[in-house]
Amino acid sequence: MIDVRTCEINLNHWYVVAQSKEVSTKPIAVQLWHHSIVLYRDNQGKIHGLENSCPHRRVQLSEGKVINNFLECAYHGWQFNEQGDCTLIPYLSDNQALPNCKIKPYSLQESDGFIWIFLGDKEVLEEQKIQPMSLPEWEHLNYIGTVSVIDCQAHFSFLIENLMDMYHGHLHDNYQAWTGAQLKDLSTTEEEVRATYEAQSYYKIDKIWSISQLFFPRFRSLHSEQLMVRYIYPHWQSQLGADFTIYCLFSPINNTHTRAYLIHFTSLNAFWRLHKLPRWFRQLIKDKLWGTAQTMLDGLVEQDIKMIEQEQQAYSQPLKRRNYEINPTISAVQAMVKKQAKSEAIN
Repeated sequence: MIDVRTCEINLNHWYVVAQSKEVSTKPIAVQLWHHSIVLYRDNQGKIHGLENSCPHRRVQLSEGKVINNFLECAYHGWQFNEQGDCTLIPYLSDNQALPNCKIKPYSLQESDGFIWIFLGDKEVLEEQKIQPMSLPEWEHLNYIGTVSVIDCQAHFSFLIENLMDMYHGHLHDNYQAWTGAQLKDLSTTEEEVRATYEAQSYYKIDKIWSISQLFFPRFRSLHSEQLMVRYIYPHWQSQLGADFTIYCLFSPINNTHTRAYLIHFTSLNAFWRLHKLPRWFRQLIKDKLWGTAQTMLDGLVEQDIKMIEQEQQAYSQPLKRRNYEINPTISAVQAMVKKQAKSEAIN
């Protein structure tokens, strides 16, 4: 029987490894499922990713710098192009040829403010035309965004179960946007687990001052809203009524370390007068209000990480004790994780 807490990720998907703003011509190191990767931009701003290991002495290429669009190792100055070919060794003598020491290049995409990487089979990528998860709200002028980083010492299955379980709201006190969730529908497909809850929301974004509800609890009032959560392997999406959409983009580091980006969007669709203003002014409003939900989102993340890491610690104890789970959504999520791990093993 497959243990969900030891499942591999399916590499034939796009994963996020950084925010676009984090990557410049100064190389940075990132990790994704036991792979160490160096990211950098060339002088034209194009993103590149290579195996973060110089074939000469196996030091990290992220310690180096970009010279004329080539990545230069900090140790001896060996240079590599975007395909991972060694193109220069400063002290190479006239009677020596460049060694055939190609390092692995990675397939990358940059979209919706993030750097996405594909570690899987390139033939599968091309044949199935696999695309990164879309975040249409990122550029849309009617949505205000906030990003929080999740970094927890636990297997990724603990995090996705936390995100799909809407019964732990009382953990979050004043940070929670809803209460009293009741599961109404659960469905699964080849790539998705979808759970729909009926919940009581504290927020309603229908007047210009509604945004103040994020800061002042006294302006909040409970009302019924549909709460929908989706595990669209390997990522997650949630919608609370028409006002709030949240994504979680996964970047599992290894079997006991998970990194992810939680992105919260507040809709301004109800403000029809705002939509008639000049585009530059609407963009200014979007930029100025970016990060409005930061305190709430970071508070949620901190509390969830504490619980998730305790789950991993309990699992890692020599004495295994049975868990008693009654939420059918969690069983569906675990089945999806196992199914994707089996698919990766077959490939």
